[in-house]
Amino acid sequence: MPSTPYIVTRGIVLRETETKEADKILTLLTADRGRISVIARGARRKNCKYAACAQSLAWSEWTLYQKGDWYYANEGSTLELWSGLRSDLDAMALGFYFAELTEAVTTEETASDDLLRHLLNGLYALSTLHKPPALVKPAFEVKLLCLAGYEPLADGCAYCGCPDPEQPLLDVVQGVLRCRKCGVKESALSMPLCRDSLAALRHIIYGDPKRLYSFKLGPEPLRRLSDAAEAFAAAQLERGFKTLDFYKSLQP
Repeated sequence: MPSTPYIVTRGIVLRETETKEADKILTLLTADRGRISVIARGARRKNCKYAACAQSLAWSEWTLYQKGDWYYANEGSTLELWSGLRSDLDAMALGFYFAELTEAVTTEETASDDLLRHLLNGLYALSTLHKPPALVKPAFEVKLLCLAGYEPLADGCAYCGCPDPEQPLLDVVQGVLRCRKCGVKESALSMPLCRDSLAALRHIIYGDPKRLYSFKLGPEPLRRLSDAAEAFAAAQLERGFKTLDFYKSLQP
């Protein structure tokens, strides 16, 4: 019997790691406790009562107990398994990337209600609203970075102050907008935007979060936005993501 009281919390599985014969270690993101590691004993057995909860991206209510630095699963009931993702390989792969990206910006035992809500909304946009993955991806990346404290300055050129640069670029290292002619020596890596992709970027950063995925873009502006968002995330977090590589390998 556990020596500490039971803890009831809701969490989404960011990552599952198989261990021992039938156990899993789950990386859960919760609103009240942030990112925690949970040992789910017997989760790989077919008759495990919480097997469905112990899979990547499952959103569930858990009853846990704590021993030392570890949480242990006692009970679990699923709240959302994202059936719309599990029938679409592209969307599923993107969901895994969203989880890995979210894990990269969260810390253990630190409340992360905004980040959790953003991840759930992103998965909902893909699974239930069937928003195009190519549109959801850059919006999710940029807004996640904003929520994690990496918000870029995109209201005007960081050097001359022009609110609408004719040839705008996003300096993904400095996290600022610039004109093509400005800040050339100071810029390490800048991604070209256009009028439409800049408008979408500003919508993502400064607009109503509830309407995050409500914009539309043509193929070329969307490609510019996507390239800039991806480069911004990689530059700010100083790492790559295997799940992103897999998602991109699926694209024609």
